[in-house]
This record gives sequence, C-alpha cells and structure tokens, in this order.
Amino acid sequence: MTGEAPLWSPSPERIARANLTAFTARFRPGADYGALWRWSVDHPEEFWPAVWDFCGIIAEERPGRRPWTAVLEGGERMAPPDPALGPRWFPGARLNFAENLLRYTDDREALVFWNELGRQRSLTFAQLHHEVGRWRRALQSEGVGPGDRVAGFLPNLPETVIAMLAAASLGAIWSSCSPDFGERAVLDRFGQVQPAVLVVADGYRYAGKAIDLGERVGRIATALPGVKRVVVVSYDGQGARRSGGRPAAGDDRVVPLADWLARSSGDAAGPPNRSSEGPVRLPFDHPLYILYSSGTTGLPKAIVHGAGGTLLQQLKELVLHTDLTRDDRILYFTTCGWMMWNWLVASLAVGATVVLYDGAPLAPTTDVLWRLVAQERVSVFGTSAKYLAVCEKEGLEPGRDFDLAALRAILSTGSPLAGHSYDYVYGHIKPDLHLASISGGTDIISCFALGNPTRPVWRGELQCRGLGMAVDVADASGESLSGSPGELVCRRPFPSMPVGFWNDPDGTRYRAAYFEHFPNTWRHGDWAERTAHDGLVIYGRSDATLNPGGVRIGTAEIYRQVERLPEVLESLVVAQEWENDVRIVLFVRLRDGLSLDQALTDRIRGEIRRHTSPHHVPRKILQVTDLPRTISGKLSELAVRAAIHNRPVGNADALANPEALEAFRDLAELAT
Repeated sequence: MTGEAPLWSPSPERIARANLTAFTARFRPGADYGALWRWSVDHPEEFWPAVWDFCGIIAEERPGRRPWTAVLEGGERMAPPDPALGPRWFPGARLNFAENLLRYTDDREALVFWNELGRQRSLTFAQLHHEVGRWRRALQSEGVGPGDRVAGFLPNLPETVIAMLAAASLGAIWSSCSPDFGERAVLDRFGQVQPAVLVVADGYRYAGKAIDLGERVGRIATALPGVKRVVVVSYDGQGARRSGGRPAAGDDRVVPLADWLARSSGDAAGPPNRSSEGPVRLPFDHPLYILYSSGTTGLPKAIVHGAGGTLLQQLKELVLHTDLTRDDRILYFTTCGWMMWNWLVASLAVGATVVLYDGAPLAPTTDVLWRLVAQERVSVFGTSAKYLAVCEKEGLEPGRDFDLAALRAILSTGSPLAGHSYDYVYGHIKPDLHLASISGGTDIISCFALGNPTRPVWRGELQCRGLGMAVDVADASGESLSGSPGELVCRRPFPSMPVGFWNDPDGTRYRAAYFEHFPNTWRHGDWAERTAHDGLVIYGRSDATLNPGGVRIGTAEIYRQVERLPEVLESLVVAQEWENDVRIVLFVRLRDGLSLDQALTDRIRGEIRRHTSPHHVPRKILQVTDLPRTISGKLSELAVRAAIHNRPVGNADALANPEALEAFRDLAELAT
C-alpha cells in the first residue's frame, strides 16, 4: 500500500515550531524520532518525568523534592500473580485530574456545543470552572467522595463534561454510556459498578428525530436500587420530546438538574478545588474512570483507569503527538460511550477549545460535520476511518465546498484507515494536512501507535509507535518481527495500563485478558506489521484473523479492497469452518437498488486478487441488508462468525442491532 514517496511532509517551519521539537531539544538534543523513542522506552525513569515537566502536571509539592518517591516500582513485572507486586508509577505523588483540566480560568472558549441543528451554546474556561464548582457541591451534598461511582447516561453535552469533572474533583470514579445504548447494555455496565449518583438526559436528537429517554431511564433507575440520586439534565430545549412526567415518576430519588443544584448552596461559592478543604489530591493511581469492553463475548469487562496515568499519557499524546496548543480548537466525533470522548476532554488541560458534537454524522445534511469544522475554525478534527470512507462514497468535496484554512490535522481511529482514504483526504479535503491514523483502545485509554507532526505521512501507515510505549510485532513464539505481520504487543509497562478490572481483586481476569498469550508481555489482539519507515500497518483484530490453509490474513486487508468499489457501502468477512479447514466468506451491503450479480461478484474477487493474493479471495460472497455492529459502531465479526455456525452469540445485548444476526443463521448458500 505504501507508495514510493510520502503523501505529505511537514514544512521546516512547522517542524521548528512543533511541541515535539521543543521537547526533544530540551531533553534529548540532536535526537531523531527513532533515537527519542528508544530513549523513552529504555529509560522510563527519565522520559516520564520529562513529560510531567513539559506538560506542567499539577501535583502536591514536597519541599525540596520531587512530588514522587520513585518513578516506577516493580517495572520488570507487567502482571504478577499478586497485583500489589505489579508496576506502580510515581508512588508518593498526589494529584487531582480535574484540577489539571481546570487550570485555566479566563474568558477563552472552553466548550462549544453543536447538535444537528447547529451551534447551541458555549462556555468559557471561567464559566466551566464555576459550573463544575456548583456540581461538585451538589455531589458533596449527596455524600459523594473518593472511590464512589458517578455514572452518566448522557449525550455528548457540556453537562457530561461538567459532571465528569465534578466527580473527579472529589476523587469519585466516572463511568458513562451514551443514550444509544439499550437498557440491558446499560445495566450490564452500571450494574457491575453500582453508582451512587446517576446523571441522565431526558432525551436527545439523532438523524432528525427527537428521542425521549424518560421510560428507559425510569427502568434503568429502578434496576439500580443502590443509586441515591438520579439527576435529570434537559437536552437544552432543542427538540427532545418531554415525557408526560419525569422519569420513574414517583421515585423520590429523581430530581431535575436545576432543582438539584439549587439545593446545595446555590451559586455563591467559588470554583472547584478552591474551597476551604482544598484540592482533593489523591495517589497517582487512584481510580478515575471505569470504561467497558464491547461485551460481544460475554459481560463487558469493567476496566478501571487511574487518574495520574490517564492524565500523563493523554497529555503526552495531545501535546507531543498531536501538537495541541492553547490556540487550537479540537473536535472528535464521538459519543461519551467511546474512549475517544475521555481523550478529547483531556484537551482542556492544554487550554484548547473542545468542540462537542451530538448527533448523526450525516444529518441533517451529509456535510454537517464539515460545515461545523469550517464555521468553528476547527484545527484538529478527529473521526473514524468509516466516516472518511463514507464521505468518499458520498462524493463529498470538503476542500472545495468549505473554508478549511484553520484545519491542520485529521485524526482517524476505530478501524484501520484504508489506503484509498489517505488518497481521498489529500485529494479532496486538504493537501497540506497532517493525517494521523491512530490505534490503541479502551483497554489503555490511549494509543500504541499514532501521529508524528515532524515526520512524513506514508500511504496506509500509522506514522510511529508512541513515545514511552515499547510496542513490537511478535511471531507465534513471541519473537520480534519486522516486514511481516504478527501480533501487536507491548513489552514494558506504561502509565495508562489499567489499575485493574472492577470486582477482580486478585487480578485473574485482568491477567487473562492481556498476559496469558506471551509471558510478561501485553498482547493487544491486533494483527500488525512494522514498516520500512518504522511505522505500523494494522490489519485488523487478531482474534478475527482468517487462517485458510494455514495462511493468516487480517480482515482489513480484504476490506481495503472491497470498499474501494462504489457499489459496496460496507462489508464484513469471517472464516467458516469447512472440510477440516476454514474458508473465507464475505458479506456485502450494497447501495440501495443494487443486487449482487455475477459481474459484481467477479469484480470483487478480481479486486481482492489483484491487490492482495489468491489466498485472500473469498470462497463465498453474499449480499445482506444489514450488518451487526456494537453499540460503539464497530462491525462485529465474532458475532457473525457465531451466527453462521448456529452457535449462541456471547452477548447479543452488546450489539446495537442484534436483529441483524437473524439473516446470517441457516444460510443455504453456506451449506455447500
């Protein structure tokens, strides 16, 4: 996929003013990126304090000494049998996540909120500071303190950010689901962690429809008897239907937001973490977030992330790898049920303006997000690989139709970014642009591989392994590979490793998830390859890797070819057990009105054969009207693989459209 020349190279001026250049000059003068990366993984005791200083982490001071007693303890053991013996970062350090994100108190815009109807409102840093203080006092009045859980069943609203910051300011643990999660999916998550306070919205808008949440919220609240308070946020009056009464009518735990805030000392007190008791600064690894795995193979794993590791890692990525500054305006198209929401919100610590969008990406018009980017002068736009592919299919020309002068970077994640999408970005969006395909996940609340603003962009490649991340590609025996695909692994500890899983006191499930495959090595579950430019290509999930005739094939290798065809909206490929081996089966969803005839079938096979190998060509290609996807929007290969073999799907409630699976059961075409 990689061409002979890069698609984009930063100018000397851009390199000179990059945060990464300043960081290198300060801590490793004269080093190129390869040498900087090697230092960062070989000498974590030097690298991570350098990131701490460069990003200005706020922590409790110890006179005449660093805020910590050590940088890393137990670092030679990534996942020992006793979790207490595992890696501990910055013991002795005490900090508060919210205090770091609320360090600015001026009149610059902190949050800008859009929905499908356009710009709705904004808050300055001073206003955000004040609002978090009001929420903080209200949470205190409910008895919320360190270690308590505060959960949000909310759209991507300013109130969602405020609620998280207020909880974090008290040392409480924040966990959220977006309103497109079904009732069972919410309870599978919140039921594990038993929140003390549940913050919900009365409704939201999506694809032009006003969706009322009243009844669903009522059932969820009833099923969570441990919740002391249910706080109802109004979806700002813009089209969300009002139910006949409040959710769970008759439940005296339920209170509208305005009433709840008014009960707790009104508006008089000062900003958060500046009250008489001072900041609630807690140990570096004190829990901050609980995030959840997709849950397609069982109950979702409740992954606990620490405040210090999350803060340090995300600031490293935002400041050094994304080159974010106070002058930037950053938008990531996400819901608060995806880890990119948590990543986006950390931009407040840099002083950048965070632009929130809640709604469908292609409604009310297909170019609504590009209109937002232009009008808000967004400089960093994050989205999914799927969204860029859809823009290309729809024939959108953002560079022609909008003023994108302010836009300097596009970030893409969620699935591998195909080579043709690189071509589309540089040909139809903007030629002078840093395109960063990034890859990591909920498990690490950050990235293993991502962008580098000082290096070229090569077609189809993630630019670099993240600083401080000992990322490698391993063969079946765990040995390093270069130039051929294998398992993506990380060989040394990093600060944003989970604190653990909820209700897993001895770490058994945590070790099983990442460390059973290779000794003392994190196996991430991606099938990847290191490139000649020391970048990475991600081929898809290794647990969905195809293996016909013993040849391992990443599913993304097939998707890249199939979805180039204008007739194909999206596709999904699985391995069917067949004659003591497996055969590749490809399902395609076509544009409205099209049918999969022999000519199109032959074109699909020809495209795959021409650009990959004969091993990649599917034995069966079938048309379907819908493909099952998780609540976070990712296609579920594992669910389809179970369905075509007439096996139970581990947790169909984790799917946004479980009814789609019925079309894959008992298929006559797969019986021969």
